[in-house]
Amino acid sequence: MKVSTHQPSGLSAPGRSPSLFSHSLFRPSLWLAAALVALPLLFSSPALAHHFADLGQMKPTWSNGVISGLAHPLLGPDHLVFLLALSLVALQRRWGWALGLLLVGLLGGAAGLAWPGLPGAEVLVACTLVLEALVLLRRLPPVLLLPAMALHGYVLSVPVFGWSTMPVAAYGAGLLLSQGSLLLVALWLLRPIAKRLSPANLRWLALALAACGTTWAFSAWAG
Repeated sequence: MKVSTHQPSGLSAPGRSPSLFSHSLFRPSLWLAAALVALPLLFSSPALAHHFADLGQMKPTWSNGVISGLAHPLLGPDHLVFLLALSLVALQRRWGWALGLLLVGLLGGAAGLAWPGLPGAEVLVACTLVLEALVLLRRLPPVLLLPAMALHGYVLSVPVFGWSTMPVAAYGAGLLLSQGSLLLVALWLLRPIAKRLSPANLRWLALALAACGTTWAFSAWAG
């Protein structure tokens, strides 16, 4: 007579214990989703810590320009979220995209130094998160991320308007290094994790991006 080895549902096989880390709660993709949603919520407004030179009352010197350029994308949550959320977008030819985004960001910064005072620039930057969410949902083409990045570059240049040439160049070098590092993290380190997210998680993240962008745009407009 054949003895059945079927186990009742919910019981583990003898000698085996269920692995805690096999539970979906511990999947890296879910941690990435939670981090990208929670990060913007640490700031009620992107202007809370928007420029290192302003916070520290730093003089426009070469060394302070480098430090400020390195810190600025990290202290401005709208810039930080925009760059890290690129990990969610399925961009082909990542090296080309990284170089293109850096280039248009520099061009936007140069435009900000040449023609400062764009009305509603902070509102428009916050709206780039809504645009990025629509790209993530495939409602808009990814090429629109390029002018969005140029707008970020424009706003990033505003705090150093009026500085002499050397501190501004140092600030630009620090900014380029900082943004390049964030793009490296987003497109090469986080992208493999983001690819594991389910379509439902991606939709929730797109909704979170749009909500943050809308909230920050209203905050910048009201302020």
